[in-house]
Amino acid sequence: MRYELIIYWSKADECFIVEVPELPGCMADGSTYEEAVANAQVVVHEWIETAMSVGRPIPIPKGKLAFA
Repeated sequence: MRYELIIYWSKADECFIVEVPELPGCMADGSTYEEAVANAQVVVHEWIETAMSVGRPIPIPKGKLAFA
């Protein structure tokens, strides 16, 4: 997986949250950092499979996002 992951601790949820900004709505969580990343890998694959099944374009991973 080459998509950028943004990982942070959510005090309100008491877990790590992972956002995949290049895939709209793609997020995962986990009680540990490692679990959150593993869950994100699963969700990214599911996101891509779903997009393919409905004919939506799959973004090419850009790596680190640059903000202007």
